[in-house]
This record gives sequence, structure tokens and C-alpha cells, in this order.
Amino acid sequence: MVMVTHDSVSPSSSSCEVPPPQSHATAVVVSPCAACKILRRRCADKCVLAPYFPPTDPLKFSIAHRVFGASNIIKFLQELPESQRADAVSSMVYEANARLRDPVYGCAGAICQLQTQVNDLQAQLAKAQAELVNMKCQQANLLALICMEMAHQHDETPPSNTSQSQSQSPEHPNSGLSNIACFIDDNNLEGSLWEPLWT
Repeated sequence: MVMVTHDSVSPSSSSCEVPPPQSHATAVVVSPCAACKILRRRCADKCVLAPYFPPTDPLKFSIAHRVFGASNIIKFLQELPESQRADAVSSMVYEANARLRDPVYGCAGAICQLQTQVNDLQAQLAKAQAELVNMKCQQANLLALICMEMAHQHDETPPSNTSQSQSQSPEHPNSGLSNIACFIDDNNLEGSLWEPLWT
């Protein structure tokens, strides 16, 4: 009987010891990031790759992993401060995509293509600015020709009789005659002065 009771106690004690590890295991289990899923390893609590490679986007890590490798990616992220890691991951993914599209030139080919587009746009802008300056010059020349033509037409119009109207104005009707009379009087005076010399 004692042996039976001892056997019955031992299973009960072993059954009591099983649940705590299960409860502890459920507390530790975390959804692994995309990097750890692809690498088939356990995702730690402070995984360096987890904040930047979520499990919903496995293609992001697979592309970067094909070009740089997991060890290099982890090394790059550990050498950078946390404020710059997100930008570094975006840069690595972009460069990996460019390298997969163009294995020879990679990002340099994309940069060269964009620089060519910038040069073309700058040339088009310079051409448009030159055409605008040319149109402004033509407009200024046209205005100058119109002004010269109007001045030429104004010079060809017959002169008005303003001098006669001024000499015979109603306020001084005999002003012109008085000037002539003064001239005649002066001549008479000169003749009277020279008259004794001829006698």
C-alpha cells in the first residue's frame, strides 16, 4: 500500500512540474521578424533587425540579404546610432534593388540617368528663358518703331499760324504795326542824322 501511495504521489508531483515551463514558454514566445524567419533562427527580445524588418514584409530583408548578407547588415546597424538605423536600412534596400536591376552599374546607373534628365531640363529652361528675352527685345523694338513713326507723322503736319495769331491777337491788334512803325521811325531818324552831311 505504501508503494502504491508513493507511486501515486510521484506522478502527481511530475504533473505539477510540467505546467510552469509551459506557462513560461508562452510568455517568452514572440513573433519572429522577417530576418529571423528567413535565417531560421530564434528572434531575441532585443533583436537588432526586428524594428526594421517586420514579419509582414519579408521581401525587404530578402533583397538586402542577397546583396549585403545578414552579418554585414547586423554589423552596419550596430555601428550606427538608433536615430540613423532606419535611414540606413532604407538606403541598403534601395541600393540592393538597384544592384539587382542593374548588376553592372547599380545605383550609379540610376544616378547617371537622373543627372541626364536634370541636364535636359536645364537646357530646356535655358532655351525658354532665351526665347523670352528675345520676345521682350522684339517688343521693345516694335514700340520704338511705333514711337518714331508717330514722331515723323507729327513733324510732317503743316505748322499752325500761331505767330500771326499772336501778332494780331485781339488784345493787341496793332502790335505788329507798331513794330514796323518803330522800324520806319528809326530809319527816318538815321536819315535825318546823315542829311546835313550831304548838303
